[in-house]
Amino acid sequence: MISLALAAALMAGPSETAVSLPAEPAPLHGTLLRPEGVIAATAVIIPGSGPTDRDGNNPLGVRNASLKQLAEGLAEQGIATVRIDKRGIAQSRAAGPDEASLSFTNMAEDARNWAKLAIEQTGARCAWLIGHSEGALVAQSAASQADTPVCGLILLSGSGRPAGVVLREQLAPQLPPALMAEADAALTELEAGRTLDNPPPALAALFRPSVQPYMISWLALDPAALASNYDGPIFIGQGTTDIQTSVTDARALSAAQPRAMLKLWDGINHVLTEAPEDRAANIATYGNPEAKIAPQVVEDVASFIKANTR
Repeated sequence: MISLALAAALMAGPSETAVSLPAEPAPLHGTLLRPEGVIAATAVIIPGSGPTDRDGNNPLGVRNASLKQLAEGLAEQGIATVRIDKRGIAQSRAAGPDEASLSFTNMAEDARNWAKLAIEQTGARCAWLIGHSEGALVAQSAASQADTPVCGLILLSGSGRPAGVVLREQLAPQLPPALMAEADAALTELEAGRTLDNPPPALAALFRPSVQPYMISWLALDPAALASNYDGPIFIGQGTTDIQTSVTDARALSAAQPRAMLKLWDGINHVLTEAPEDRAANIATYGNPEAKIAPQVVEDVASFIKANTR
């Protein structure tokens, strides 16, 4: 005979509640979205770089709430999610350290703690880490610690190559050869774990002293090596019209870990919505609050999580 409590849970629809994670110097904040009925799995959604909030929006012009849409789609598939505001962003602004104290290590530790909170809130045995863009690397870094209660990794629009390789690719077409040589030398120093006393004046914004500790922690990470060393389930999702990360990145991750499932979504861009290759039209979807994420993204992620949750 079904209990009254379980009957009530089965009748209730998806529910959103605010959650907070104790941290210094202030708590971190997020949203727990519980599905209707029995929870099939639990996941933490980690947003990408810059001032991106828990919904996937940021004040630089991204307004399609791709991560909120992803959470809602997963809830329809019975998957609970906690989506988070990073330190210094949105409701977690007070928890932001000064720039010189920011590191990937801190971000990975926060992701591990969010996984533990998600488990406590839902009663799950473990939590999936869903990382979007830079959040994919945060998820990989967090899962590399053996004590992290992670079911597996969902890497969406993530980089498959070290940041130094990508930065050099991006800078080379923009800088004259002499300045590119200085940028290359600066990156080489940071990759070796050494700060720059006198960064090139023309590149002061990129190599300012306060950001160098973060860059050192970031440049040291190799996404493909992390994928190779991870022994849990991995899903790699990449859109073919993404203008920020590429199919090359997705294939690099897949080649490093043949057990991973690779999905290439035709005509899907970095914010997980249908978009053409034309750059202006592609970017226009970022700021469109009516733009919907592709149903295939939700379906593929949900299917993988449910098939690999024990």
